[in-house]
Amino acid sequence: MSGNPFAEAAGQALLGRRHAEALHLARLGLSLQPEDEELLEIAALGAEGTGQEALAADYWRRLLASHPERSDAANQLGLILENLGHSSAAAALFRQALARTPDDAHLHSNLGLSLESQGRLEEALACQEQALALAPASAAIRANLANVLTTLGRWEAAEAHYRQALAADPGHAASHSNLGVLLHDQGRSAEAEQHFRAALALEPASPAYALNLGQMLLARGHFAEGWRLHEARLQAPRNLELLQRHCGPLACPRWQGEDLQGKTILVLPEQGLGDEIQFCRYLSWLKTRGPAQLIQMCRPELLPLMQGLAGPDLCLPVAPAAGPLPRADYWTVLLSLPLQAGTTLENIPAPIPYLAPEPERQARLAPLVRQAAPSALKVGLVWRGNPGHSNDADRSLDSLERLAPLGAIPGLHFFSLQKGEAQGRSIPALPWTDLAPQLQDFADTAALLAELDLLISVDTSTAHLAGALGRPCWLLLPRHKTDWRWLQDRNDSPWYPRTRLYRQPSRGDWDTPLAALARDLEQLVATHAQAG
Repeated sequence: MSGNPFAEAAGQALLGRRHAEALHLARLGLSLQPEDEELLEIAALGAEGTGQEALAADYWRRLLASHPERSDAANQLGLILENLGHSSAAAALFRQALARTPDDAHLHSNLGLSLESQGRLEEALACQEQALALAPASAAIRANLANVLTTLGRWEAAEAHYRQALAADPGHAASHSNLGVLLHDQGRSAEAEQHFRAALALEPASPAYALNLGQMLLARGHFAEGWRLHEARLQAPRNLELLQRHCGPLACPRWQGEDLQGKTILVLPEQGLGDEIQFCRYLSWLKTRGPAQLIQMCRPELLPLMQGLAGPDLCLPVAPAAGPLPRADYWTVLLSLPLQAGTTLENIPAPIPYLAPEPERQARLAPLVRQAAPSALKVGLVWRGNPGHSNDADRSLDSLERLAPLGAIPGLHFFSLQKGEAQGRSIPALPWTDLAPQLQDFADTAALLAELDLLISVDTSTAHLAGALGRPCWLLLPRHKTDWRWLQDRNDSPWYPRTRLYRQPSRGDWDTPLAALARDLEQLVATHAQAG
């Protein structure tokens, strides 16, 4: 026990899980003895308990500076740095601790987690295998090993380890949830649901487990329960922090269905641009609830497009750096509106089109399309999504050459709407006009889509825009982690009546859906030719 007069009281507060009190008392003690080992540890744990990770990291660093032999302190600091996104620094600390305690299974596993977050999967796998060899009865470590195997695509081995983890500890919620994700990704939804529900029953306060179950139910068309569980995404403190960082401080309560007569409600964007395009349709419904003012906040690149949307009284760009949000009585987010509207598969608000191109912009850009292909069928192409998307490697075509066989179909002219790192690429096999340089915002894209006969796209915001405009869109979907909004086992979409879905039958197989798409495209050309 430290001789510091505050040490005992701080320790008792920590034992009683009164973390703020423990931190306060430890700080008082450290003002007298700045390098007291016991008080530095109590301060670090108190800061962790109050959610002050950066402060906790400072105390662990101070403790390690004077007591470098403390492997537990190095481990704790490494966990915090990993959580804060500093994976390389975290890995160095885990290695430092392992140099002193090489048989610590949890240190090996933590190093594996850090390497996994850096994408160093084979090294991560070796660490988890070493950890499991040291602690074969640990369900948590076995689950960590299964997670790496899942990422590596070794699904059979991963499933076996998840099941062994659950045999050792049936109450291990993370194994239930992660096994559910693995099964759902393989199309085994009924089995997945059992494990998602088991995880949520074990930890009913977990937003992640509720969200996993919710998204699976939405993918199966079970909207009533799915929308409710989908709200869990806003229960995670980090998600709310990201929303506030993106949109600014939220100074009024969140709308939960209260009477809006005479009130002002602020509707904020969340998630991706495609989500914003898909769910802005609900703003006309929200206006029928009677708010005196409905203010839509949207991303700047969507602002010109959203100006003509029915429902909002005012549409403003999100710009947190410009100051606080407009004053309002309530705030909500677009993806919470389907729950409040009681949306089912049968009553999706679909006044298609609910977005429209600006006439002046369309008139200015139309010649780019009409002059390039005065008589051919005009087909837009988008073959890659945002590389920052978690599933982009699966949802995007691996190369533009995948589309080359479409060039053998006579009577077509293709127009690239591809933005990003793939912009400007072309192949001789496709009769081609690159429209990407003309796309300064989504209003430009809308104007050009209005001139095209068809869009062929992977799962991106441009596909959502075509659907919202009521333009024909043929959508290529991956087998792995298909987004929930496209449902399961359908080739149509209740969200967008003129969108047709072409699904991979197995992961990585683009040949099959592209062959089906090519056959349909030949038929479309024939129909177009007959129509004159």
